[in-house]
Amino acid sequence: MSNAPLALFDSGVGGLSILREIRRQLPHEDALFFADQAHVPYGPRPLEEVRRYAVGITRFLLAQGAKLIVVACNTASAAALHHLRATFPDIPFVGMEPAVKPAARSTISGAVGVLATPATFQGALFASVVERFANGVQVVEQTLPGLVERIETGDLQGPETRAILERALEPLLAQDVDTLVLACTHYPFIIPLIQELAGPEVRVVDPSPAIARQAGRLLEQAEAAAGRQGPGRVTFYSSGDAAALARMARRLIGEQGQAVDVRWQEEQVVPLDC
Repeated sequence: MSNAPLALFDSGVGGLSILREIRRQLPHEDALFFADQAHVPYGPRPLEEVRRYAVGITRFLLAQGAKLIVVACNTASAAALHHLRATFPDIPFVGMEPAVKPAARSTISGAVGVLATPATFQGALFASVVERFANGVQVVEQTLPGLVERIETGDLQGPETRAILERALEPLLAQDVDTLVLACTHYPFIIPLIQELAGPEVRVVDPSPAIARQAGRLLEQAEAAAGRQGPGRVTFYSSGDAAALARMARRLIGEQGQAVDVRWQEEQVVPLDC
C-alpha cells in the first residue's frame, strides 16, 4: 500500500498546479494525474453533471491502485467532494476549499476578492467557508469567463488572457480588495500576470502548498507514505489528448511521465484501446 500511487484529477491542466506542489513536498510518491479534457471546463456545467464525472474518474483511479485522491479542481470539489467521501468511505480524499480563512486573517482593508468559476460559487462548500471564516470581512465574488480555456491553450500572458483579467480585477480593486483568493486550480499559472495587473499592494493566495501538506498528513496518518528513497513517477491520463497534456506538464511544471489516452464509455472511463 505504501508504494501505491496517489492520484489527482481536474477538468484540465489546472490541477498541474497542485501536482507541482505535491511533487515538491512528496517527491518519493508515484502520482497519477487525470485531466478530463473531453469535458473541460467544468465551471459552467451543472453540479450534478460534474458529480457524475467525478465518480467515474474516481472509480478509474481506484482501479489503477490509487491510495489517496486529490480532487484538484475547485468546481469538482464544490460539486462532488461530500458525495465522493460518502460513496468511497475507504479512500482518503483531499479537496479544494477556497482559502477564505487565511485571506480574512491577512486583509487590512477588510475586503477579499475570490476568483472562481460559477459552479464553485453555487456549491454549498463555498457558502460554508464564507460563513465559517469571513468574520465580518467583505467577500467579493468574481468569475472570469473564458480564462480556463485560455490557460488550457497555454496562453498565460497574451492579450486575450490579459483582457479577461483586467475586466475581472477592475471592480474588485474599485472595492478596495487587498487580498485575492485563487479558487480555481488553473489560476496559479497566471499569478505573475495577476500580480502585475493588481499591483504589489494586493496579496494573492495560492492554495497549492496547503493541499500538498494535507495530502502528506493523510498519508502519514494512514501509514501509507511511500517507503522508497528515489523519486516517484508520474502517469498522465487524459480523456482528450494525453500526449498534449504531457507536453503542457513539461512546459508548465517541468514534469515528465507516461501519457495514456482514455475515453468515456457511458459513465465509465476506459483506456482508449478498449
